[in-house]
Amino acid sequence: MSCLFCRIVAGEIPAEIVARGDRFVAFLDVQPLADGHVLVVPTTHEATIEGMDPADADALFRAVHRLAGPTRTAVGAAGSTIGINNGDATGQTIAHVHVHIVPRWTGDAAGSVHTIFRPGARRPIAEVGAAIRGALSA
Repeated sequence: MSCLFCRIVAGEIPAEIVARGDRFVAFLDVQPLADGHVLVVPTTHEATIEGMDPADADALFRAVHRLAGPTRTAVGAAGSTIGINNGDATGQTIAHVHVHIVPRWTGDAAGSVHTIFRPGARRPIAEVGAAIRGALSA
């Protein structure tokens, strides 16, 4: 097994695990963006959200919901940024779905998710909406 996160899930690599369930494991990031930076991963290997079994995705997001508040409380954070890099083009470096819970403080100099993009759509919004609805019904 070569996937780093699969090896953590299997207990082959030590990690600072903060929570575990039948379908997820949550542990501290070893290269944290802030104190309390937690990664929540499904126990089954899947590279992208859309490839996940719906029950695994449900369990993953329930775990994120369960962990967000206690993580903030534990480190005295004012908020948190919760994010997923989904695919190579996003900078996802480990091809195993993982959700970042990054505690945040007022004045921490980190931006919102909006700061990583240049504003502006390339296609008319109605065209994009129609394309998404069409893909959903396919």
